This record gives sequence, structure tokens and C-alpha cells, in this order.
Amino acid sequence: MTSQQAYLVADVGTGNVRVAVADAAGVILGMASGDMYYEKDHHYPESIFFDPDALWRQVKNLAKTALAQAGRVTIAAITATSQREGIVALGSAGQPIIGMPNIDHRGREWENITPDKHEIYMRTGRYPTSLFSALKLVGVRERRPDLWQEISTFLSISDWVQFMFSGVQGYEHSQASETLLYDVARGEWSQQLCDAYRLDKALLPPLVHAGSVLGKILPQVAQELGIFPTADVVVGGSDTQLAIMSIAPSVEDIVIVSGTTTPILKIAAQYVTDDRERTWTNRHTDNASFLLEANAGVTGLNYQRLKAIFYPNEPYELIETEVAAIRDTHCVAALGSLLANEKAPLIRGGFIFNTPVSHQLSRAHFVWATLWDIACSIYENYNVLREVTHHEQDYVWMCGGGVQSKLLRQFIANLSGKKSDDTCELPPGLGLGWGGHLQQCTGHSEQCTGDIGGYKPAWR
Repeated sequence: MTSQQAYLVADVGTGNVRVAVADAAGVILGMASGDMYYEKDHHYPESIFFDPDALWRQVKNLAKTALAQAGRVTIAAITATSQREGIVALGSAGQPIIGMPNIDHRGREWENITPDKHEIYMRTGRYPTSLFSALKLVGVRERRPDLWQEISTFLSISDWVQFMFSGVQGYEHSQASETLLYDVARGEWSQQLCDAYRLDKALLPPLVHAGSVLGKILPQVAQELGIFPTADVVVGGSDTQLAIMSIAPSVEDIVIVSGTTTPILKIAAQYVTDDRERTWTNRHTDNASFLLEANAGVTGLNYQRLKAIFYPNEPYELIETEVAAIRDTHCVAALGSLLANEKAPLIRGGFIFNTPVSHQLSRAHFVWATLWDIACSIYENYNVLREVTHHEQDYVWMCGGGVQSKLLRQFIANLSGKKSDDTCELPPGLGLGWGGHLQQCTGHSEQCTGDIGGYKPAWR
């Protein structure tokens, strides 16, 4: 029996790590997943980190499981995607020093290190905050000089996974957009931006394009995983951009990517910024377009964690059934979603309901309130994009795990007055879970319509 050609995809998200084996049509042949583990860094008020060595062991173990599930396959190529903004710092011999995820804010104390934030915004397409990679590095330099002395370079998490497979370092352009050291309009590293953060440009690895071949799999890794050493390691990119590519939207389309966070993005043919500096502008993995983004912040991760509280052992289908049966709303939620019009996120939130507590208040009401909070934050950020650049289409695209919720799709259609076309991202058969990760889906496309009705921003 001959083996079929297949591809190995590693996905390191904020909450989970997954590895899948898929055929050329995108059908999943095997998949394994696990939690992404973090530790508190007590050197800073708001900092977490991960152990890159432990993550690499996890990726290899998940790959072995996925390959075993796939059966007789020949892996032709390997690629990776990951959360944006997260990085792995490396030593002079390529050894990992520390992993800093997107949700690490060790640089927050030094956000005012740059005097001209407007100039930073115009070059990078984003207002500089501790979310972005440069300030993570500044935080290490300023608070942990001993560790800083060991660091010679750094990579995005997806680029680091590809480095571990191939031994070749490279920084993909969509991921470089998140560093504050990359001139998004020019598509190149910037000496001026490095100077602004007092970082040596020698730290920066070569830039590489998504879809290009980085190199062959390392012989020792190929042997351990049972993969032929002829397998190519192909440059992936950020999870958001790759999700968008899979649905093949056109320039001027708006796409809502509902995962751990929810970026709302417009495909643009040229570099666009916001006079009020509320949006982000990113390089796309098609190596031609730009993405204008407003981000609703942590959404799917909130939902995932609340499911563990209210529905720990029940499937999402049961949640949808119970929530769809609700006729009276007994509570509302404010769960820290971001609004592009606000400079700072909400850091205290919760549920509000009448007292004494109604006997009709159920767990489904809390989920309903969570989905409404997510939908409203998406809608408000969508409005910011419409202020910055027109959106004439009568539809928006949706992808990501959040689109599995019919109620969320309907909320967004009702609020926006747009048809919401949802589809699975990545090749047919691959999709993003709530945490922004690979999972099997049906490849269907469904449209929700609605009118804006009597929406009032009472949710804030």
C-alpha cells in the first residue's frame, strides 16, 4: 500500500498548542493538542513567560501523535503558525533563553521610553504599547541585565518553531509587523525604530516571505519523527493572517477573525493609518496587501474559560441549545474587551444582574451575556474601521472558532446590518478553535442576516 503525500502544521496559540497532519486538499488526517503552559515572572508586576525547551518537546510529542493517527503518509513539507507579538529570545549558538508570549507585559513600565509616539505609529502602523515585542526586550534589558547579556537575537514563536525544524533563522513579515522595529510601509527593519528603543539592529534576523522554503528538515528531527529528510520547512506566518488567506477575501473586504482575541480587519491595497492612531496596520501573508485592524481584545479566551466554569463537561452544542432558548435577558457582562476609541483596556469586569437573584437566572444567561459583550465590542471596533476607511460591501466575512456560535453570528449581523458570511479558515477541513487553533470543521459557509434594530450601547 502506497503512502499519500501530506503536510505537518504546528500551531502555537495563546491557550493551546496543536499539531495537525493534512493532505493536499486540507483534510485533517491526524491532530493532537495540549495546553500552552506559562509561568509568572516575579521580576515584573505583569509578566509571564514560557520555557521554549518544554514547548519544543511538546510540539514533537504532539507531532508524533498526529503522525501516528495519520497512518501511511509521506510528509512533503512542514510549516508553523502562532500567536502574534510573542517571541523567543536566543543565545549566540541558537539556544533558547526565554519565551515571552503575547500576553506578557514585562515592558509596561517603559512604555514612555520613546518621546515621539506619533512617529512610531506612522512607521509601525500601531500605537506603541507593551503588547509588542520591542518592549518585551526592553523589559528584559532594564530589569534583568544578566539575562539580557545572553541574548543575541529573537524570533516570533512560529519562526522559532520553523528554526527548530530546519536550523535556519528567519522572521516572516506579518510577524515582524508586531515588533515595533519593522517599517510596515517599507517592508523592512528600521534603524530609526531600533534607535528609538536603544536596541542593536544586529539583534534582527533576516526577513523571509510566507510561503518561501526555509530549508530542509534537520536530519536528527526527521529521524526522531519518522519523516523523510527530504521534507521542506516552509515559512508560515501569524495565525490571523493565515486564517484570512484561507477564505480568499478581496481587497476592500472586512474579515472578523474570532479566536482568542478578535481582530476586525480590512484588506487594503496600500498602507493606511488612522489620524487618531486607533488602528493597527499589518503586512499580509500574501506578500502584497496590508491589513487595517481594530482589535476587540480577549474574547474567545474569556468564553473558553467561562465554559470551563459553567459547562465543564458539556459540548458547545448544548450551550448553543440552552442559550438559543433564552427569551428574557437577566444579566449583562463587561469582560475587558477592547475598544479602539479607548486608550486603556477595561481591567475590572464582571456580570451585572438584578437583586435579589432571580430564580430564572441560569448558567445560559451568563453565556448569553458573554456572547453579547463579544458581539458589541466587535461592532464598535467595526465602526472604527468604517470611520477610517469606507466599507461599501453589504457583507462581512467571519472565520475562527467563534463562528461556530450561531448566536454570535446573528448578534453581529443584527448589530452591523450586514450579512455575515462565515467559513472555515485554512484549507477545507482545517479551522480555528475558540483559542485560535486548528480543529476539524465541515468547510461549510453560512450566511446570517439581520437589521440593526434598536441597538443601544448599554453593555458598557
